[in-house]
Amino acid sequence: MPQTESGVTAVLDAVTAIVPTLRANGRAAEEQRWLAQENIDLLDKAGVFRMATPARFGGLGLSLADQAKVLTEISRGCSSTGWVSMVWVSNAFVSTLFSDRAQEEVFAGGSVRVSGGFAPTGTFVPTEGGYTLSGFWKFNTGCRGADWNIVAGLLEKEDGTHEDLVAVVPMSEFAVADDWDTSAASATGSSTTTLKDVFVPAHRVVGFGDAIFNTTPGREKPADDGRFYGLFSFVMAECAAVFTGIARGALELFLERVPGRGITYTSWTDQTQHPLTQIQVATAANKIAAAEGLEAGWLKLLQERADAGELPTDEEKAIARGQAAYAIQLAKEAVEVLYSASGASVIQNSVPLQRFHRDAQGLSLHALLLLSTNLEVQGRVLLGLDADTPLL
Repeated sequence: MPQTESGVTAVLDAVTAIVPTLRANGRAAEEQRWLAQENIDLLDKAGVFRMATPARFGGLGLSLADQAKVLTEISRGCSSTGWVSMVWVSNAFVSTLFSDRAQEEVFAGGSVRVSGGFAPTGTFVPTEGGYTLSGFWKFNTGCRGADWNIVAGLLEKEDGTHEDLVAVVPMSEFAVADDWDTSAASATGSSTTTLKDVFVPAHRVVGFGDAIFNTTPGREKPADDGRFYGLFSFVMAECAAVFTGIARGALELFLERVPGRGITYTSWTDQTQHPLTQIQVATAANKIAAAEGLEAGWLKLLQERADAGELPTDEEKAIARGQAAYAIQLAKEAVEVLYSASGASVIQNSVPLQRFHRDAQGLSLHALLLLSTNLEVQGRVLLGLDADTPLL
């Protein structure tokens, strides 16, 4: 069901109003290695955690492009808050790939926060009515504030082969380690979560292939009230939205800070008057614009496919992955240019720009976002070869 323009406008307006608060809480959040509760409460009130909830469960059911707009705006305020929000919202979409019964449980409150990932570091053992699940999952972003957690693991079959399964489990079932202590994305609270012999009913488990191709049995309606963007195309698009927001925030912070600043050991008393600074800020702005231009293209394609009830082709999904990674690289480079142009005082913890820079550097190392890996996938299909990955 398409969402009206007023739906995203209301969320965007509410998020824009709290951007200064999100940013002001950044340093304290980094020190406590988890988001300020005020940030979470304000985003919840703004409707952010209802964006991917299907309308039939009282959610907003926003399109991918509209979700991207909101995530970009959050990230403009605080990079870690934007990343956690992306994880919660994108995994809410992943929850629509489960059975109707599981969705009724996950979306019972309308506003929902779902953490998780697809590293198959768990073990499923069949039992009556479902499975027992044990395992550990590192880098579990948002686990400290999530309602549910999506985790993957392997089921050993009688013939010795393995099947990849994905489960959605209440966050209350997990043990959360205090092991998140990093130089980047510190406020994301991406701790290790652990289960040991926890029962998971069969209706909360799907095959990895069913999740990728939107073919889960036991559903009256397919994902997202009938719209499916391709699992990893969706995730990559939302990640890229975070990075364009981080770059926008860094540009805004730089422009606020630079007027009237002198250049030490020179006669320049106002850095804005120096040609190099002018070139640097224009370069950063153009990298951001280029990233957003790429973003507009794949968002349009994925939305057209979803609205028509069609899956993107493997070539289209591979190109979307490559372009999303390239846009992330451009956004990261924009932040690097601005950081390098900010003088030695930028390294102070009291200057938010350094946190945007560190977060952009750290988050770009995520295995799914690596430029080389994604360009290889894109290049293979452009050359007429198989993508050589199931993650499309």
